[in-house]
Amino acid sequence: MENFQEYIESGILELYALGELSAAEEAAVDAQAAGSPEIRAELRQVQEALGFYAEAHALTPPTGMRERVLGNVMAQIATPAYSANAGLRADVDALSPATRPAPTGAVVRPLASAPAQATGFRSNWAIAASVALLLSLGANFLLYSNWKNANTQVVALQNEQARFATTSQVVERRLGSLRQENEVLRNDEFHPVALAGTKTAPTAHARVFFNAATHKVYVDVRRLPALPADKQYQLWALDKGQPIDAGVLSVATASGEGLQHMKDIASAQTFAMTVEPLGGSAGPTLSTMTVVGNI
Repeated sequence: MENFQEYIESGILELYALGELSAAEEAAVDAQAAGSPEIRAELRQVQEALGFYAEAHALTPPTGMRERVLGNVMAQIATPAYSANAGLRADVDALSPATRPAPTGAVVRPLASAPAQATGFRSNWAIAASVALLLSLGANFLLYSNWKNANTQVVALQNEQARFATTSQVVERRLGSLRQENEVLRNDEFHPVALAGTKTAPTAHARVFFNAATHKVYVDVRRLPALPADKQYQLWALDKGQPIDAGVLSVATASGEGLQHMKDIASAQTFAMTVEPLGGSAGPTLSTMTVVGNI
């Protein structure tokens, strides 16, 4: 054969040694090898190389591992989702030559001039490759499971960090409020004004801290009746009998949670609180006056 080198480089000899050719294609390779010493020698080298590779990379799995793996694969093949996968069944059958059904097609004979061990080499290589594939799939599944677990732990840590950051911000705001309250309570320039309950709310009680020099005003609620959601307490400063809006109380302040900084007041002789619509009013609703106190 003149172009034996081109035939050798086509890769068909490797496919022959791996058992990937049809019966007709294997017969054609046998005929080419019979008529060409070069092709016959190359085919022998390919078969021997594959045999050496299979022996060098053969693994002895733990006792019972092969049966467990094959059993799991066969159980999956038996399900409807895998019943049509004839290729996978053929790979599993290749792992168990003793239970493989006899072929119904033509019998493929090994090359007459090839070593007697060629068929055994091909079989060993196929078994080693199939076991390696199954072990690789198992290793990939294990790596994927570990990755999912690690990813879940990372998300949990991120959530915990976010909760910690939120808690830290709340604590920082609370500490800031406490520092501010302490500065007001310890500052002699702030004059405390006790606001006593009226006939509308006899048990109500609050305090106003007024700094005449800086015009700063703070409210400290001791006890105020709860209001509906559409109502809000509003503080008024009375300067020479004229009411001046000093701002509305937040829900937290009205419930007694610390001091609240109100609007600056230039001058006042009396402070009072009324109940107004949510957001406050331009003028006080005197019938709802809850607490009042003179400086």
